[in-house]
Amino acid sequence: MTIKVIVADDQEIVRTGLTMILNAQPDIEVVAEAADGRRAVELARRLRPDVCLFDIRMPGLDGIQATRALAGPAVPDPLAVVVITTFDLDDYVYAALRAGAKGFLLKNAGAQLLSQAIHAAASGDALIAPSVTARLLTAFARTGPAVPPANPIEALTEREEQILATVARGRTNSEIADELHISLSTVKTHIASLMAKLGARNRVEIAMWAYETKRL
Repeated sequence: MTIKVIVADDQEIVRTGLTMILNAQPDIEVVAEAADGRRAVELARRLRPDVCLFDIRMPGLDGIQATRALAGPAVPDPLAVVVITTFDLDDYVYAALRAGAKGFLLKNAGAQLLSQAIHAAASGDALIAPSVTARLLTAFARTGPAVPPANPIEALTEREEQILATVARGRTNSEIADELHISLSTVKTHIASLMAKLGARNRVEIAMWAYETKRL
């Protein structure tokens, strides 16, 4: 199945480059481009792509505002958004994830990681550039979340605590399965259980909860 993507960046040369990289993948198609956040939101609501790839800094609405409009907590039928930026700034990353982004990449991430992030978002998963994951979440764990993290609706099992730790370290499902010597389907079951118990919408929010509660 082809993954349909909208690319939004205010720099035409960047949009063109991202579009060329994605269209070169056998199962990804860029169906629209936008030069500002407001246009990106309009296109996304009309076309309902599988994934939106948004730059942080855009006129009209920035990438964080556009992400919140399409994937925020108040959105009944959220779209998958991956945020991409030149700026390796922790507050950008955290704001994007809080707004509902399912991925965060730097523009120097490379074609392979970009493709992985699009595939992960399309499948309901999430991917953050490894270069920022641990540093970002650790930093915010030290300073503390703006709102105290909610207690799980049910106590986590020992295995769920193990899964929680691996997710917080940025491991993929396959890597978790290999590390813990369990099947991929078992990993998915545990992650679904974690999401239900923590009220998390994706693995990024699971990771954020782990750091906010100082699990790592």
